[in-house]
Amino acid sequence: MPTDPTRIAYGDHPSQFGELTLPAGEPCAVVVVVHGGFWRQRRGLELGRPLAADLAAAGYAAWNIEYRRVGGDGGWPATFEDVAAAVDVLADHPLPLDRVVAVGHSAGGHLATWLAVRPGLPSDAPGAAPAVRLRGVVSQAGVLDLVDAERRGVGNGAASDLLGGGPDDVPERYALASPVERLPIGVPVVCVHGTADVNVPIRQSERFVAAAGADAELVTLPGADHFAVIDPETPAWKACRDGLERILDNGGRTNGTLVQ
Repeated sequence: MPTDPTRIAYGDHPSQFGELTLPAGEPCAVVVVVHGGFWRQRRGLELGRPLAADLAAAGYAAWNIEYRRVGGDGGWPATFEDVAAAVDVLADHPLPLDRVVAVGHSAGGHLATWLAVRPGLPSDAPGAAPAVRLRGVVSQAGVLDLVDAERRGVGNGAASDLLGGGPDDVPERYALASPVERLPIGVPVVCVHGTADVNVPIRQSERFVAAAGADAELVTLPGADHFAVIDPETPAWKACRDGLERILDNGGRTNGTLVQ
């Protein structure tokens, strides 16, 4: 049986902590779990706990992270600084740091994918010079093009709330924060997205995969809504876990797998 989650702080703010759940034996890899909620305070890491438990039962060390969100001292650059620090604190623990991947849902899919772009950030940008690098990412209905999301009203202004303005107001922030603007990433990104998602349209994943080329592929979930991917009982979550396994085993290629 996996261990009970252990709370580990990576800063002094009440939202600067994570929960580490270890498998019964030696972990085969580390999965950073990043919850969604349009970067806003009303959602927290409780959304990631069922996924962390499932991952630990499958042999992974699951690191379910909290971070400062909009309405709780978050936004630019605090939210980005927090998720970066949460990953880097793994370097202080005896874990397989050469096999660290991330899975994130919705806004968490954005943050998980942004964590993978950190090695390519300018030296003065939030999150630059990572102590721990990701081997790949599974984005679960992620918001991967912040400019497009803001212009199309995804999350009712969530991107502008996160970055402190729209893309015409603070274009330099969008250039650093939006995963599609940071291509090429250099590690595989598997985008899992339902066709019936009305919260974050599948257009977000389609645009990212088209721009990323060989570094990303789209797993389409016919008829799945926004939340199916974070329910461990669904085929949608199985598609996400399969994506993690492919990243770790053979570079994350999915060949555009269609999950029925």
